[in-house]
Amino acid sequence: MADEDAAARGKSAARASGRRKAPRDGKHESVTQRKTTRRKAAKKRTQAKGASAKSRAAGAKKPAKTRTRATAADLAEKQRDISVSEFFAKNRHLLGFDNPSKALLTTVKEGVDNSLDACEEAGILPDVRVEIAQVTDTRFRIAIEDNGPGIVKAQVPKIFGSLLYGSKFHRLRQSRGQQGIGISAAGMYGLITTGKPVIITTRTGPTKKAHHFELVIDTRKNEPKVKLDHEVEWSRDHGTRVEIELEGAYRGGQHSVDAYIRQISLANPHARITYVPPKAEEHGAEHEFPRVSDELPAETDEIKPHPYGVELGVLMQMLRDTRSRNVRGFLASDFSRISSQTAAAICKTAGISPSRQPGDLTREEAETLHQTIEKTKIMGPPTDCIAPIGSDLIEAALRAEVDADFYASSTRRAAVYRGNPFLIEVGLAYGGKMPADAPVTVYRYANRVPLQYQQGACAITKAVTATDWKAYQMQQPRGALPIGAMLIMVHIASVWVPFTSESKEAIAPYPEIIKEIRLGLQECGRRVAIHIRKQRRAADEAKKRAYIERYIPQVAIGLQQILEFNDKQRDQVVTNLTDVLERSRKM
Repeated sequence: MADEDAAARGKSAARASGRRKAPRDGKHESVTQRKTTRRKAAKKRTQAKGASAKSRAAGAKKPAKTRTRATAADLAEKQRDISVSEFFAKNRHLLGFDNPSKALLTTVKEGVDNSLDACEEAGILPDVRVEIAQVTDTRFRIAIEDNGPGIVKAQVPKIFGSLLYGSKFHRLRQSRGQQGIGISAAGMYGLITTGKPVIITTRTGPTKKAHHFELVIDTRKNEPKVKLDHEVEWSRDHGTRVEIELEGAYRGGQHSVDAYIRQISLANPHARITYVPPKAEEHGAEHEFPRVSDELPAETDEIKPHPYGVELGVLMQMLRDTRSRNVRGFLASDFSRISSQTAAAICKTAGISPSRQPGDLTREEAETLHQTIEKTKIMGPPTDCIAPIGSDLIEAALRAEVDADFYASSTRRAAVYRGNPFLIEVGLAYGGKMPADAPVTVYRYANRVPLQYQQGACAITKAVTATDWKAYQMQQPRGALPIGAMLIMVHIASVWVPFTSESKEAIAPYPEIIKEIRLGLQECGRRVAIHIRKQRRAADEAKKRAYIERYIPQVAIGLQQILEFNDKQRDQVVTNLTDVLERSRKM
């Protein structure tokens, strides 16, 4: 019995000891241990789910590319020249081809400018024909034909198939074109939008055969490619015809081709312009603007740069390129308005020997020479390089095109900006059928060419709005154009017009230019004010006369009834009262 009791007590002690210490196999765990185990298991499951989600997300995305860094040699292989035609083909908005309607107008403008310049340089009264034919809803064929001297066969491909090729960029004399871009850019735009080549027919004289060309522009090389070249029969003895097919839009209004043709006829009264629109209008299938004058503009001379308009870098380049053997000869021969004595004085003040070779001057010596020139009093540049329209012709052209009650014009004396001579002309038409409750119409011209776009950014508009038109009997909101029945025409003539962009749509607001425009506007404004005052006095007199004619007979009838006058006495009273009131009215 004792052994059985001892065995029972041993088993009970073993069970108690098992509750206090879990066996190694984990079959008998305490409550705390079980909770800890469950937390660890939950944590592992959460981590596993997160890892699985990340794995699925990573599998949905494309594998990241390994970035390779380019070496200097790799970058060097990608470099290449960019031709000017390739640049403007991608940035054609800079040349005025940023929308279809503007592209159509720009093409006509560039062709007419070239025709007028060619005729004037050859001493021929211009006879220009502009034709616009609609091919499809969005395609037009433009043809500009003139009676100019024609173009030599070898020059035709370069003139129409190469940008920045021309004879006007390096000459300081008035001309409509300046950069050698216009007509070739129009042909390039036509090629880009329609794939059609530019067609040129030209003849240099009655004894010569006319040449017919079809060419395109290689924009990668800025070179022409002639597709067709042969001789043809042509009715004109001499002249040029250019045809360009392009994507465009024909619209009316202020920026239309119709408005441009009308405006250019005003600034070129010596030219006869025939315009054939795509659709017959109220004036017929074609509209002719006859020449007002049979005299060509005065022939202009090419001048040399004025020293006041030359920057230091340009002066250094001129020193390297000159053919003169010494500095004194360089100053006297390569600039206008510098005599040999003035050149010697400049050298002496600058501390430079007059016999030094120009190419040997250092940068410091060139800068000293430049500063000395700026401080030296030199006569302004000559003005025989510009040809104004003339106030008489401006007024005659306005009378022929604008129905108004009063006309005024003014031609200012030549002035200078950056060493370049320029001249301002102003024409003005007032009254007539023009609307009296709308802003005045402003026609802007540069070297006889109308400016159709960017009116707000132009120096001409800024000068018009800055003028106090209230002093000239006109209404004017603050900072805006005056209100009234008036047309203002402003023309700047210069050897180099400072356009704000390559499209030649607005003039840069140089203070010298704005000042001259304002002076011209004020001169015409004073004449308009005199006319308006006369009109108002005449209206007042007419009003008073109406009162006299209306009430004096009634007064005479009243006197007749009161004083018992007969009809003869009554009529005498009317005559006497009328004479007295007429004399008092005139006083």
